[in-house]
Amino acid sequence: MKLQQLRYICEVAKRDLNLSQTAEALFTSQPGISKQIKALEDELGVDIFVRHGKRLVAVTEPGKEIIEKAQRVLNELVHLKQIGQEFTREDSGSLTIATTHTQARYALPPVIKAFREKYPGVRLSLYQGSPTQISELTSSGQADIAIATEAIEHYKDLAMLPCYQWNRCVLTPPRHPLLKVKKLTLADIARYPVITYDFAFTGRSKINQAFAAEGLTPEVVLTAIDADVIKTYVELGLGVGIVAMMAYDPDRDQRLRALDASHLFEPSTTRFGIRKDAYLRGYVYDFIEMFAPHLGRDVVDATLRGTI
Repeated sequence: MKLQQLRYICEVAKRDLNLSQTAEALFTSQPGISKQIKALEDELGVDIFVRHGKRLVAVTEPGKEIIEKAQRVLNELVHLKQIGQEFTREDSGSLTIATTHTQARYALPPVIKAFREKYPGVRLSLYQGSPTQISELTSSGQADIAIATEAIEHYKDLAMLPCYQWNRCVLTPPRHPLLKVKKLTLADIARYPVITYDFAFTGRSKINQAFAAEGLTPEVVLTAIDADVIKTYVELGLGVGIVAMMAYDPDRDQRLRALDASHLFEPSTTRFGIRKDAYLRGYVYDFIEMFAPHLGRDVVDATLRGTI
C-alpha cells in the first residue's frame, strides 16, 4: 500500500469520479491512476469503485469507508509535516481563515493587523463565503479555521469554540419616521419594506423567528450576503435594513441612522470551527486568543479533545 494510491482514490472521489480531472490535478496520467487504484483494490481484496467499462460510475460501500480512512491518513501526514515545521521555525508558515463577509469586514481587521505585526513571516489567506461553504472548506482541510455564526454545528468533525455574542440594529435614511419612535417594536419595523441578510447568513433565522412569534410577516424586498450592499440600498430609500450592530459605523455611514434592536432579537454567537484532529501551530493559538481572549491554549486543546 502506497501513500500515492491513497491520494489517488481521495482525489478521484473529490473530483466526482472524473479520472481526466484527477490526472490533471495530480499532474499524472489516467492509465497510471487506474493502474494504481486497481493495485490497491487487489491488495485490499475489495472494489473501491463501481465500473462501467473503463469509467468509474460510483463508490462501493466498502470504498466509502476506505476513502474516509485514507483521507484521515493524508490529513495526519500533513500534521506530521507541520510538527516538523513548528520545531524548526515557529514564526513562519501559513494560516488560512474561512469566514463570512461580516466577520472579515468588521470583526477581523484589528486582529489581522496585530497578528501580522507579531508574525510577519506567516502567510495569511482569507476566504469568504456562506457559513456552509466555509464550514466545508475547514472540514475538508482547505482552511485551518472557520469563523461563523451558523452551520458549524452541522459538521461532526469540527469542534466549536464560542467567540462572542452580538445583536442587531435597524438602519434607516436620515429623517425616517422610525427615528421618531420612542421604543422600537417589530410591528413598527414591519410597516416598512425590509432589506436584510440572505437566509443562510448572519442570524437570519433569528430575525424570522422573532417576527413569526409576533404573528408578523415583514415585506423583505431585498436580501444580500454583504452588509455593505444592504446599507447601499437603504441609502437609496428602498427599505429599512436589519444588520449586525458591528456593521454600523457612524463616522463612515453618515448617510444612515441606526436604531438599537437588541431588545427585539435573540443574541447570536460567533464561533470558531476547527477540525477535531487538527494540529495547531503556536501562532494559530495566538490568533485564536487575539480574536477571543478567553480562548487560551488550554481551553482550545480541551475542546479539541472533547473534554469540555
